[in-house]
Amino acid sequence: MKNLSSSEIRQMYLDFFKSKGHAIMPSASLVPVDDPTLLWINSGVATMKNYFNGTIVPKNPRMTSSQKSIRTNDIENVGRTARHHTLFEMLGNFSVGDYFKDDAIAWAWELLTSDKWFGWDPAKLYVTVYPKDDAAKKRWEEVGVSPDHIVEQEDNFWDIGEGPSGPDSEIFYDRGQSFNNLAEDDPENYPGGENERYLEIWNIVFSQFNHEPDGSYKPLPRKNIDTGMGLERVVSVFQNAKTNFETDLFLPMIHATESYSDGKQYGQDPKQDISFKVIADHSRAVTFAIGDGALPSNEGRGYVIRRLIRRAVVNGQKLGIKGAFLYKLVPVVGEVMKAYYPEVLQNADYIAQVVKSEEDRFNATLADGLNLLNSLIEETKKSGKSKIDGAEAFKLYDTYGFPVELTREYAFDDHITVDEDGFKAEMKKQRDRARKARNADNSMGVQSDVLVGVKTPSEYVGYTQLAVKNAKVTDIVADGKLTDATEGEVAQVIFDKTPFYAEMGGQVADKGDVLDENGNLIATVEDVQHAPNGQNLHTLKLHRGIKVGDQMTLKVDAHFHSKVKKNHTATHLLDQALRDVFGEHTQQAGSLVEPNYLRFDFTHFGQVTEADLAKVEAIVNQKIFEEIPVTTTITDQATGKKMGAIALFSDKYGDKVRVVSVGDYAIEFCGGTHVKNTNELGLFKITSETGIGAGTRRIEAVTAGDAYEYLEKHSQILTNAALKLKSQQVTEVPDKIDQLQETVKALTNKAASLEAKLASQQAGAIFDNVQDVNGKKLITGVVQVSSMDQLRQLADTWRQKNLSDVLVLGAEVGEKANLIVAVSDDTIKAGVKAGDLIKAISPKINGGGGGRPNLAQAGGKNPAGLQDAMTEASKWLSNLN
Repeated sequence: MKNLSSSEIRQMYLDFFKSKGHAIMPSASLVPVDDPTLLWINSGVATMKNYFNGTIVPKNPRMTSSQKSIRTNDIENVGRTARHHTLFEMLGNFSVGDYFKDDAIAWAWELLTSDKWFGWDPAKLYVTVYPKDDAAKKRWEEVGVSPDHIVEQEDNFWDIGEGPSGPDSEIFYDRGQSFNNLAEDDPENYPGGENERYLEIWNIVFSQFNHEPDGSYKPLPRKNIDTGMGLERVVSVFQNAKTNFETDLFLPMIHATESYSDGKQYGQDPKQDISFKVIADHSRAVTFAIGDGALPSNEGRGYVIRRLIRRAVVNGQKLGIKGAFLYKLVPVVGEVMKAYYPEVLQNADYIAQVVKSEEDRFNATLADGLNLLNSLIEETKKSGKSKIDGAEAFKLYDTYGFPVELTREYAFDDHITVDEDGFKAEMKKQRDRARKARNADNSMGVQSDVLVGVKTPSEYVGYTQLAVKNAKVTDIVADGKLTDATEGEVAQVIFDKTPFYAEMGGQVADKGDVLDENGNLIATVEDVQHAPNGQNLHTLKLHRGIKVGDQMTLKVDAHFHSKVKKNHTATHLLDQALRDVFGEHTQQAGSLVEPNYLRFDFTHFGQVTEADLAKVEAIVNQKIFEEIPVTTTITDQATGKKMGAIALFSDKYGDKVRVVSVGDYAIEFCGGTHVKNTNELGLFKITSETGIGAGTRRIEAVTAGDAYEYLEKHSQILTNAALKLKSQQVTEVPDKIDQLQETVKALTNKAASLEAKLASQQAGAIFDNVQDVNGKKLITGVVQVSSMDQLRQLADTWRQKNLSDVLVLGAEVGEKANLIVAVSDDTIKAGVKAGDLIKAISPKINGGGGGRPNLAQAGGKNPAGLQDAMTEASKWLSNLN
């Protein structure tokens, strides 16, 4: 066996398929872009759905990748099995309608067994096939697999319901008898069974059918190949590791954790090793997830991160680690993965800051969890029970991150057990919810071939001209079908050349008109999108019929276009200004460039202050006033990156890229339209800033004339305020407001003082009127006060003077009625509780309330019923046994 590192293995796989004509696709962000069906990128094919369903035609139908992925549906198994992980890398090779079964099988065997590549012993390899897939079985034999190493498996058919499906082949590596954990006659002791000896390392899906709604299977118009090889598993084979955790992908984090523990070492105790493995696994997942822009929160993917951090912290405590430690593993992860993911080390300080903040927060939460657990134990003991309820144990696990075994350990000291069956039932409910959340959209997606075969060239000329004569109609789609002519009201049309920008990169599409040679209106352009092969596809509202071959004049709405490009250039300035103010960790999380405003989403851990926004706004305006030239360079990606151009994870770039440079200040890859000089923007004004999710902020802003209108509107508001305040100049408005606030404060204090005196006078009269009811002294009364607070103050005075056993007061505040009931401590012992009395009398005011035994309050909508409530209080007390 070759002695290879994980980095060398990953690169060898990619190099092999590159030698077979595959394009190496970069590892996409773990946070899905424009795909609400996925919480995380969870496989290599998840990033390529648009290629497989025909939405986009790839430049190269052969692709390969090493894609970082996250799956957390079996999180409780992490550390307990040899191969469960939350974050893993999936090596894959893909064919979109190009090669199929013969090549996929031959290349897999070559990679695995050729001395030039992996060089594994063929005798140690087994493959499984679908029993009816004779072609796959025959091909495996042709490439050199011994017939007795080919196993037929009925479940070797990839099918997720409606959509693409087909047989698959799994490849297993025989790790030898020393890994055998089953009896020789065990029915699971075979390649494909549940055992430790035969390790599944590769799955090749031959997607060749479409599962129809009626249950039938029809051949796909384009057959595809989708494969997945777990890097962690392959590395464990090369490095002869007992589990994935004893490889160079995990051991550095395990050894670092040893140094933080109280002398514990990996390999000393199997139960202890689980904690080391959990920490190593979770440190990778949270580091990559936060690095890709996700942040801890109470929902969605943010909750996943929070849960992973909490599990790691709890397992750290089991190893005797006190205080925050997980954040220290971030640079360790970065060092391990730097060969293919250098951005992790580049952002390590920021990622560590986020992790430490969450750890510190959870340490306080963990203390709350311990308090709750102790209370549960005490309540269980008092009730005479010997078990903690399963639902409560699950709450500790799900809310506070307490594994059930930790709850079991704490309870054991008090001779209390845990309702394990109840806990498992709650866990099953959670898994069922998780399974329902996962859906078939993780697969390739249903193919749509209407425009896939349309490859007629179309030239976009809108960077330099906004009107084109003699543009020829090359393709028409009407009613979902390609046609040579249409008389309908709406059609999608491709021209051989066009000045209309197709929506992309957050910039909206151009609008405008289609004219005949005499300038008469033929159609209105309502939208422009990219067709699968990249042409600009125009959605036209037709005023008359059109046919293929017609030549027309295309005219963009110049005013609309001008406003959009100003706002697009402003987003580039804003993007860089945010980095200047908040740091390089800030990333664009989305944008929208409209003619009347721009919207920019960005990642940021923490709040954004008014002072921060003022700095950002000042920087952008300064760049506008400096009149900086905006230039575009067409080059290759490598050169663009050397120029310092910022690339977005969400965008896929071709061989040639456009680099838009605002001087040497803001440099980005961008296919949008821009001004020639920043002075065209005139002015930039931020109109709002809000949080839209965990760690994601949104800024909306305007430029040029819209910025002027915004400021003019606010200037008019200020001018009107000055008039109402009788200020000679608007600059006096703040001082006038301060004076008014002082006056209001003084009047409020005076009114409060007068109300207190009035309440005191009323109290004197009411407190003297003591009734004897059923052996209890009762004081009731309706008083004139301005708030419930004053009613509570009267109740405090009553209690201090010990004037009676029960007090009931009411007041009309605005259009509502308020009630308060107070009961002395001795009277409570006699069975009179304020909460019971308030519930009895509050219906008289059409309201409800509650409180403690000694004090309760209520509110209602019927002030006219206050006196009836007083009478009802006397009746209730007289009827009390």
